[in-house]
Amino acid sequence: MTNRIIQLFNIKYPIVQGGMVWVSGWKLASAVSNAGGLGLIGAGSMYPEVLKEHIQKCKRATDKPFGVNVPMLYPDIEKIMDIIIEEGVKIVFTSAGNPKTWTSILKDKGITVVHVVSSVKFAKKAEAAGVDAVVCEGFEAGGHNGREETTTFTLIPMVKEHLSIPLIAAGGIATGRGMLAALVLGADGIQIGSRFAATEESSAHQNFKNIIIDTKDGDTHLTLKELAPVRLLKNKFYNEVQELYKKKPTKEEIKSLLGKARAKKGMFEGDLDEGELEIGQIAGLIHEIKPVKAVLDEIIEELNKVSLLVFNC
Repeated sequence: MTNRIIQLFNIKYPIVQGGMVWVSGWKLASAVSNAGGLGLIGAGSMYPEVLKEHIQKCKRATDKPFGVNVPMLYPDIEKIMDIIIEEGVKIVFTSAGNPKTWTSILKDKGITVVHVVSSVKFAKKAEAAGVDAVVCEGFEAGGHNGREETTTFTLIPMVKEHLSIPLIAAGGIATGRGMLAALVLGADGIQIGSRFAATEESSAHQNFKNIIIDTKDGDTHLTLKELAPVRLLKNKFYNEVQELYKKKPTKEEIKSLLGKARAKKGMFEGDLDEGELEIGQIAGLIHEIKPVKAVLDEIIEELNKVSLLVFNC
């Protein structure tokens, strides 16, 4: 197998692990890279010195390429980028911000830059800013999301029409069948979050992993659009958010309910009632917690099998 994403990152399979907050530490990133994909450390939930530690541990755990995902709306962005450059990280995925801000700076340091987008408009802006590839994320995805509510499998071909750089599809993909569908629609590779969140190497709390594999269709919802759209599992906190919406709250009232460290409380500390539980719709297809290598091997095996069935029939 070879394509533009494999060549861009020098990896075996065109599969990228999502850089999820409180989930994507060095253990998960290195495991994905060692299994043939591209692992990403999620900087969004890390203080600068913690990120530095994770990068250094990841270097020791794998000799394969890995990267760092940086949501640009988080604080300490300058310190985060300085550490990435100092530590010699070769791949950076940016999101939740203007790609013009950091792309040229990173590329001047020899770093490959990928930006996450949720629309054709922002995909075109990312290409104009000089990124090497884009991640097109449909609203099926977990965590922070686009306001447009465009589904992954409609977004891929629409973005593909306008770009010359490689396209990575994200949102609602966790199987070989899903990967094949994305590739057929024009993606050069895929990014997977939720499926890797429910692996042995994920840094998520066991309570969160367990609830992922119990999730069914309809158990998640995109909400909190006034702040930053996020897909959440329906729990006590989610119900409180919905009750607040009935009162037509101000943005400040929503912020007050959200408070601080709500995602950490849920995904990292395992509070399934008061925590913010971010996961994608595809969780309804995740039924078992497995090692990363087993997950990746299953995806590739199914991809090869269904490819033969589809194209040799």
